[in-house]
Amino acid sequence: MNSDNEVIQKTFAMYTMCLVIDGSRVLLINRPDSRGFPGYIGPGGKVDFPESLSDGAAREVWEETGLRVSGLVYKGLDEYVVPSTGFRYMVFNYIATAFEGELLHNPPEGELLWVPISEALELPMQPWFKRRFPYFFEEGTFEIHVEWDEENDRMIKETVKKL
Repeated sequence: MNSDNEVIQKTFAMYTMCLVIDGSRVLLINRPDSRGFPGYIGPGGKVDFPESLSDGAAREVWEETGLRVSGLVYKGLDEYVVPSTGFRYMVFNYIATAFEGELLHNPPEGELLWVPISEALELPMQPWFKRRFPYFFEEGTFEIHVEWDEENDRMIKETVKKL
C-alpha cells in the first residue's frame, strides 16, 4: 500500500545470466549500441513461462552462443525494485564450466569473445554488470538488491550480501 492506502499491483520480470567458464577464460558478448546495454556482458535473457530458471539460463546461452551448457551452478540474485509501482526485476545468475558445441558465426546479440577472467574488468561494461562480475568467481552466493525512485531517476538504497 502507498501513503493513500491504495493497493499497488505487484509485477515481476524474471531473467537469467550464465557465464560460461573455460579454465581461466570467460565467454562474453560484445553487445553493440543498437542492441541496448552496449559493452561486454554475459549471455542471458528472459525466463520463458513455464521453464525453470536453470533451463532458461541454459537456453539463453545456447541461443546467444551456440553452446550447450550443463551442470550450472547458481551464484546469486541481482534485483531492482521500484516501490512506487510495485515492479521487481530479478536476474538469477549462474556459471557453467561444462559445455559442448561450436560458437555461432553470426551471433544474434553481438561478437563472442573468450576473455581472460583476470582482464575482463578492463573491458567496457555496463556499471551493473561490472559490479556483479567478480561475485561469479567467489565462493558462495550473492544477493544484490537495489530500490529505485523512478520519479526522480535515482537510487534509494542498495545492499550487497554475500550469503
